[in-house]
Amino acid sequence: MNPGKLIIFSAPSGAGKSTIVNALLKKRDDLEFSISATSRPPRGNEKNGREYYFLSPEEFRKKIENGELLEWQEVYKDTYYGTLKSEVERITKKGKNVVFDVDVVGGSNIKKMYDGRALAIFIKPPSIEELHKRLVLRGTDSPEKIKERIEKASFEMTYADKFDVVIVNDDLDEAIKETERVINDFLKKTDLE
Repeated sequence: MNPGKLIIFSAPSGAGKSTIVNALLKKRDDLEFSISATSRPPRGNEKNGREYYFLSPEEFRKKIENGELLEWQEVYKDTYYGTLKSEVERITKKGKNVVFDVDVVGGSNIKKMYDGRALAIFIKPPSIEELHKRLVLRGTDSPEKIKERIEKASFEMTYADKFDVVIVNDDLDEAIKETERVINDFLKKTDLE
């Protein structure tokens, strides 16, 4: 295996991306999750350096200015989310491959930056109708929030063709197996192929 590669996951909310990523991280010790940075305050018992790197809006803007982020987004005024370049270095120094869970725009940007060293995987729900059903069954969002997520998902689905692989998650176990196959093939390749 060739350590130091990047595996990017993107998907609409409710497609099962986090479940697939967590299953792979539990099964494989050659992968490590890239912790994102945010300027929002910690929630509940979140800890700095575990769920996120928590920065003030000023610190986040300074990192943007200094070119320390692979990708970033201001989701609400002064609420930033992004991926620190130092995460790639931290993980690859350990001889591991980096796993990203990012939005479609961030995923596309990281792929462009690292090209052959990166595999971009788009997890797609079987349909928008199925996605709506999953979000309702989750029971965590209001009908308005679900409507917003569905509209965003329709936009995000237009990015699928910018990714190396699209995996349709209509059967979770199969989606996990297929994702692992794709990752194995990618990690076996040398950088010269």
